[in-house]
Amino acid sequence: MRYNKIRKMDIADGPGIRVSIFMQGCTFNCKNCFNPETHDFAGGKEFTDDTINRVLELCKNDTIEGLSILGGEPMHPNNIEATTKLAKAFKEKYPNKNLWAWTGFQFDKYLKDKEVVKYLDVVVDGQYQDELHNPTLKWRGSENQRVIDVQKSIAGNDVVLYCK
Repeated sequence: MRYNKIRKMDIADGPGIRVSIFMQGCTFNCKNCFNPETHDFAGGKEFTDDTINRVLELCKNDTIEGLSILGGEPMHPNNIEATTKLAKAFKEKYPNKNLWAWTGFQFDKYLKDKEVVKYLDVVVDGQYQDELHNPTLKWRGSENQRVIDVQKSIAGNDVVLYCK
């Protein structure tokens, strides 16, 4: 598994000031993707336990509200194991900080039964669709994408949209 970059203080990918990690590798190749440099699975840097420790260290600052995991595609079969390991370590160390993830996979069709959802607070799902691009949307690029409250969705066994 590989990652592309880590942002120490990100204000675009979720609420508040966050740490963001961009996983490397994606097969969706959405037209006009905002992060095409993350598509090649061979690109970026090796994702190791040291990467997890670095992310956790960056998150310890009290001004950091949470962690965002983006891509590339963090939920791709090549990446989901490392994404889950990072998510679990984050929530164990910072149970009161929130964890967001972005994926082109649909939550209710692919993700809801994966271990990673135990640790996620919010997931933005669905592939970016250029013809549905809307720059006024918060935390997503196209109107087909959903911002989902993961824990409420799991508890209610139905997709519950995040409202804040």
